[in-house]
Amino acid sequence: MDRYRPAVGTPIEELDTPCLIVDLDAVENNYRAVADRYRGKVCQMRQHTKNIKSPTLARMQIRAGGAHDGVCTAKLSEAEVMVEHGITDVLIPNQVVTADKIARLSALQRQGDVKVCIDNEQNVRDLSAIAEAHGVKIGVLIEVDTSMGRAGVRNPEQGAELAKLAESLPGVTFRGVMSHQHLEDFVDTESRILTARQYIQRCLDVKDAIEAEGIPVEIVSSGETFSYDAAADLPGVTEVEGGTYALMGTSYGYMEEFQIANKVLSTIVSTPGPGIAIGDAGLRALSWPSGPPTVEGLPGVMVDSLHAEHAVLRSDGTTAVEVGQQFMLLPWYQDMMVNRWDQYIAVREGVVEDVWDIPARGCVH
Repeated sequence: MDRYRPAVGTPIEELDTPCLIVDLDAVENNYRAVADRYRGKVCQMRQHTKNIKSPTLARMQIRAGGAHDGVCTAKLSEAEVMVEHGITDVLIPNQVVTADKIARLSALQRQGDVKVCIDNEQNVRDLSAIAEAHGVKIGVLIEVDTSMGRAGVRNPEQGAELAKLAESLPGVTFRGVMSHQHLEDFVDTESRILTARQYIQRCLDVKDAIEAEGIPVEIVSSGETFSYDAAADLPGVTEVEGGTYALMGTSYGYMEEFQIANKVLSTIVSTPGPGIAIGDAGLRALSWPSGPPTVEGLPGVMVDSLHAEHAVLRSDGTTAVEVGQQFMLLPWYQDMMVNRWDQYIAVREGVVEDVWDIPARGCVH
């Protein structure tokens, strides 16, 4: 998006739209909720920066408490950004497999403790050979598939064999196990907690199998926003890879302790017919993977369709819509939306308090 940068103190009504807003009161509420939940616990938050793309926001959680001094990142390039900005404890909860990327990962070890996940023998051997050639050691965690049907070992026996291999090779250091889960549908809090425990237990079963081979497991990295509270009370879990909780989306509305902090401010630019309005924010400013954005500030108005540069709104007549009206769009799921922007405009009580760059946007390698 454009590099429009408003001055601190600008009222929200004077902002050029569309723009990406972060509500400071909301994000601070979310970080306090995590700090309070993890206070005094072994389990701590390792914030997933794919959802925020911002070292500034990551450091806010670290300062608030309940968190490691590090983060996890979806990609190697994202890890490079975090290390460059002084966050040097990084877990990449994915596989890094090509020789050029393993060489970059090896170089990054000289600046921080960057760990990566593994799920197959060849990848471990490649990591070992390239890291040894660069004179470094790369920490590795075994990814366990618990519900996603993507990467990860499928049973404890596979995990134990992979851990034994990692222990035997130079250039790598076995650190632990990792898993990520997905909640298909929210029914009630009791069912959510039960589902989370069942999924995470599959990761703990791999941990137990590895320890039965006499190999210590330092890190158990499991859990996410929907299971952040369940994971905190499961013995053996050392960290949670929460991401969505920081800024939130409407799809996680059942997590009532968290508030939606990222919003796209938009303006009505046309009212071509009764009950129809056109907003100046479209797919290039938002995302629509599974659910449309929600309109805030205009009761009875909903998003009918999104186009590249515009949104078509429909009103049930509850609220009059006029050209020049501002409104907020709340994301259904926000990490793809954040990746479309160069900056957050941080607002408190309707006034710009700061502007933060988003240096990890576009990190796809």
